[in-house]
Amino acid sequence: MRSTLNAIYKGSGLLAGFFLVAIALLSLIQIVGRELGFASHSYDEFAGYCMAASSFLGLAWTLRCNEHIRMTLAIAATKGALRRAFEVFSLAVAVAMTGYFAWWSVAMVWTSYSLGDVSQGLVPISLWIPQSGMALGLVALLIAFVDDLLVVALGGTSSYEVAGAAKHAADSPAFER
Repeated sequence: MRSTLNAIYKGSGLLAGFFLVAIALLSLIQIVGRELGFASHSYDEFAGYCMAASSFLGLAWTLRCNEHIRMTLAIAATKGALRRAFEVFSLAVAVAMTGYFAWWSVAMVWTSYSLGDVSQGLVPISLWIPQSGMALGLVALLIAFVDDLLVVALGGTSSYEVAGAAKHAADSPAFER
């Protein structure tokens, strides 16, 4: 089960990276196209879709690598059971909010697919295709939050704390270890 979850998080992160590269390529094609005199219509629209996909698909992997901005002032000031309670509460709120957002994002994709919605640009794109990146990214983030919530509630250490400790150990000079 753990390897499947890690594959979901890593796959989501790799897809985010793919869409970042796609943004760069689309921008490069548009620049070269202008210089060579051919029209490059809708490339900026495609790059916008790639940006949204990259942003949302990268969320779960970013969480797992302890790269999200987190407000840790209250949690850092506590220890033991109170700290665990704060952590569980925070993760439960994150699950609820992400679950709500993921639910409605998936519903939006389904509605766009059912209605056959297309974009307004020069090149009509079925809107469910670019919207899927956001929905899949949010579902992956929801899975990551539920994963961490269960781990912490059962007495384990969250993925982001493990990653943060590993990063801190790697950044520390050898004489401080």
